[in-house]
Amino acid sequence: MAWKLMKGNEAIAKSAIDSGCLFYSGYPITPQTEITEYMARNLSKFGGTFVQAESEIAAISMIYGASGAGVRTMTSSSSPGISLKAEGISYLAASDLPCVIVNIVRGGPGLGNVQPAQSDYFQAVKGMGHGDYKIIVYAPHTVQEAFDITAIAFEKSDEYLMPCMIMGDGTLGQMMEVVEVKEECEKKLKSFKKPWIVDGTKRKRLKNVIKSIYINAKELEKAIVARQKRYDIVSKNEIMYEEFMTDDAEIIIVSYGIVARIAKTAINIAREKGIKLGLIRPITLWPFPAEIFKKNHGTVKKYFVVELSMGQMVEDVKLSVNGRKPVYFYGRTGGMIPTEEEVLSEVIKIRN
Repeated sequence: MAWKLMKGNEAIAKSAIDSGCLFYSGYPITPQTEITEYMARNLSKFGGTFVQAESEIAAISMIYGASGAGVRTMTSSSSPGISLKAEGISYLAASDLPCVIVNIVRGGPGLGNVQPAQSDYFQAVKGMGHGDYKIIVYAPHTVQEAFDITAIAFEKSDEYLMPCMIMGDGTLGQMMEVVEVKEECEKKLKSFKKPWIVDGTKRKRLKNVIKSIYINAKELEKAIVARQKRYDIVSKNEIMYEEFMTDDAEIIIVSYGIVARIAKTAINIAREKGIKLGLIRPITLWPFPAEIFKKNHGTVKKYFVVELSMGQMVEDVKLSVNGRKPVYFYGRTGGMIPTEEEVLSEVIKIRN
């Protein structure tokens, strides 16, 4: 093993190559452009293909084709670019094609700015495009975790035949931290059988057809119901979260990504002042760790959601808590990030 100082974007890109990604297509947009740069410099060294597409729409369409041919694929962008990819992501989900999509979120709506945000939560977990489908959404909070989760995303995407998203904010993409990596890149393509790919019949089988259109309504419903059964398995088996100092907490903060790091600092300060704070950090945003809120946190009196939006994840927290305890919210948006003192100040307001 070796230790390297890397940006979050670079860590994601390196991990993708280490995981056997053989095709990347994308289009530059701040604050994720270092992913595109890294793939452009390095992917061909390991037998892969890099394409800077003429648009985000073209990029996601190329991902569809490469995934259909059976290779591990990835694309990346930031908020407005992900919106442009939405139709293609819906096609990938409808065709049961695996791929990894990275969204390093910036302020919005519209072009917004290039500062960090978490206001793409609804877009990611409530349906990236049209139709009944889901994608697995991971939200790392350190550069090391971004590196590790990228490998997980490729494996789960192949296992469940569905797109996976790594959703980080602009701070995570741009910040530099020491990451433990393998000294040499090693592809770890898992031996998943892919009998569905379109790689030529070689006169040994019937031809495969990858499609998302079903003219007959009964056939479409059958396909959607079958896909939903797979989503139910994902919801049961693939939830990830972290608990931090929740055992005796009277107020539990719920945050993800960079805000969870700020919350941890606020919790440590609060503990020194005798305020019993804890943290639940969702790592998978979908499937959302709803069950953890049903756990017997006997001392908990209130939940406090902090996120970089006007209130998106807070809706899932309220649904999960289901009225058992009050849920409060504090958000900054437009690229503004709260300090630990600011978070603690808001905690004190709801504590009294």
